[in-house]
Amino acid sequence: MPDQSDLSQDYPAFREDLLREAETLGEPQQAVLFSTYASLAAENGDTSDLTYVPILREGARPFQVDGYAWDPAQGELHLAVCDYHSDDELQTINFDRADQLFKRVRRFCELAIDRDFVQSLEETSPSFDLASLLFEIQGKIKRIRCVLFSNARLATRKKTLEADDLIGAQMSQSIIDFARFIDIQNAQGGTEPIELDVQELNEGELLPCLDAHDGDESVESYLIVMPATLLARIYGLYGARLMEQNVRTFLQARTKTNKGIITTAKDEPGMFFAYNNGITATASGIVVGQDENGQPGIEKIEHLQIVNGGQTTASLLYASDHGSADLSKIFVQMKLSVIDPAKVDDVVPKISRYANTQNRVSEADFFSNHQFHVEMQKISRRLLAPVMEGRLAGTKWFYERARGQYRNETARKSAKDRNTFQAEFPRNQVIQKTDLAKYQISFRPDPAMVSLGAQKCFLGFADEIGKKWESERAAFNDAYFKEMVAKAIIFKSLDREVARAQWYKEDRGYKANIVTYTIAWLVHHLNKQKKKIDFELVWKKQEPPVELQDCLELLAPQVANLLKTPPAGFSNISEYAKKPACWSRISEADLECSDDVLEATISFDEAQARSADNKAAGKIDIELEFEQLLFTESQRIVGLEAFLRQKGLLSPNSQSAIGKLKRHQFNLSKSEKRALEHLFKRLDDEFDAGPKQWAKEAAA
Repeated sequence: MPDQSDLSQDYPAFREDLLREAETLGEPQQAVLFSTYASLAAENGDTSDLTYVPILREGARPFQVDGYAWDPAQGELHLAVCDYHSDDELQTINFDRADQLFKRVRRFCELAIDRDFVQSLEETSPSFDLASLLFEIQGKIKRIRCVLFSNARLATRKKTLEADDLIGAQMSQSIIDFARFIDIQNAQGGTEPIELDVQELNEGELLPCLDAHDGDESVESYLIVMPATLLARIYGLYGARLMEQNVRTFLQARTKTNKGIITTAKDEPGMFFAYNNGITATASGIVVGQDENGQPGIEKIEHLQIVNGGQTTASLLYASDHGSADLSKIFVQMKLSVIDPAKVDDVVPKISRYANTQNRVSEADFFSNHQFHVEMQKISRRLLAPVMEGRLAGTKWFYERARGQYRNETARKSAKDRNTFQAEFPRNQVIQKTDLAKYQISFRPDPAMVSLGAQKCFLGFADEIGKKWESERAAFNDAYFKEMVAKAIIFKSLDREVARAQWYKEDRGYKANIVTYTIAWLVHHLNKQKKKIDFELVWKKQEPPVELQDCLELLAPQVANLLKTPPAGFSNISEYAKKPACWSRISEADLECSDDVLEATISFDEAQARSADNKAAGKIDIELEFEQLLFTESQRIVGLEAFLRQKGLLSPNSQSAIGKLKRHQFNLSKSEKRALEHLFKRLDDEFDAGPKQWAKEAAA
């Protein structure tokens, strides 16, 4: 955990960013705090993607909720409440303040299951949205996860607490204060470490274990018989934070509870250990003690992550919540690998990949580490954007493929170098991978998927790009990146203008839905005329053409009105926006749209011609990149010959190619190049790395 002095240094930059964002977007500062924390919490596994619902009543019996998410498959309701401090310096709060805010959330939930209270609320208000949902699903909620977002520092260390039942569901409470916010940010794309006091959670008992490692200093292995009650209790407290990111993605993509696991747990608990494949998990450290009989047992686990068996874990909790199984009779086998923290980023993804092959986890599920991101990052660091009118120098767009990259780049530089870096990569020209998914899917157009939230939207995008990468690798080049940036420019510009519009200020709410649906409607409308937005023009101007911007601003309040007046049967606007039926209705709506927007478009034929030219250029770029690889890494490749022959990986053509490289001849035939490309792909699959790592593995 960062100490107070470190936090005092981090806070001014955080506050400056928050104020700048609030001013740019025209949003209240507390709303920006919510979106900042909610995004981080979802990526860390603390919550699902939260919908912003600023609900507040002061007075004798105050209540407050700032965000929610409902996961019907797991029966989990996620709620968030904000504690925003406008002070220039970092403040400290005690747990009494946190408890007050949690009580406000509890009070709203208790009121919302009363029909009279729901009917007393204004139907277009966020309060009605959430209250009506709670009233409808109250009997289906098995677990409530409530999180407090605070830009102050909590005086006590414990951040996750078990609580009493609430409206018939088990409730857990957690806190993301500023110290924890920084901890999560510093995890750089991984999850914030969880420190488990196993003995405390296991009713004072150690967790028996069998030492099974072979002496490798970087990894220690243990075999464990895990009581289902302990596993369910840990998962009940920490939820998706326990899941290694790829497994969390896997579970999000496949929300159906495993009926086979539930049936075994209910009907044959004594056979669960024999029938179930068990769990594979990793940790960065453990504390092993001895019980009263001198037998080894685990006292504490640092950064426990389940890399295979997430479905088993979630299903056992489901069985417990629904009262269909007696977990005290169930035990689960677990293989726990304790990994040197310096090697976690390299080893854990491999364990996850290999452990999940039986479950058909696709490449899209591992998309966070996909080569697509590496390519977009590489292009972003070298491609200079055109100089905007009124400026002297061009800038670049920073693609952030791992959380915190931009912040880390600026943090480790001197003041002078930081200013130079930010002049080259302005803060408002950062694109995060989840934001990229939002932009691309909006223009697909599929605003209902965007409305599902950042993580689910990213899954859809990953599936699409994962398939396209395999079949059309050449399409992902400079031209693709320029179009990607153009979509970001259009989206961000509309988002900013909607927030500033008087019609929106008079009736705030649902801005994220309004923006994606407005863009989607226009794209759909232009498609019917066989027209496409001229993204090349947007890239050259580095802003939307006036005709395009004016049209979107004309459409936005019309789209907002449609969203806020759903048809009968849909009382919750945020949930309605997630339905294909919503997009079907809005896409066919007859909205006022200026013909001037056609000045910012091109025909389908011209778009296809540009695409063909760009793909041809992309193929040339790939060929040049491959030629450069052969030239710079030829000796490493030659050095692998004996290893490749031993593994039976050499074909006649690849052997012929390596023979030429030995003689420093680079004029390879097409068949020889294809053979080497195929060989490199097989090596990539084996080692998840390039020629340097291949050589290292071969030497080992």
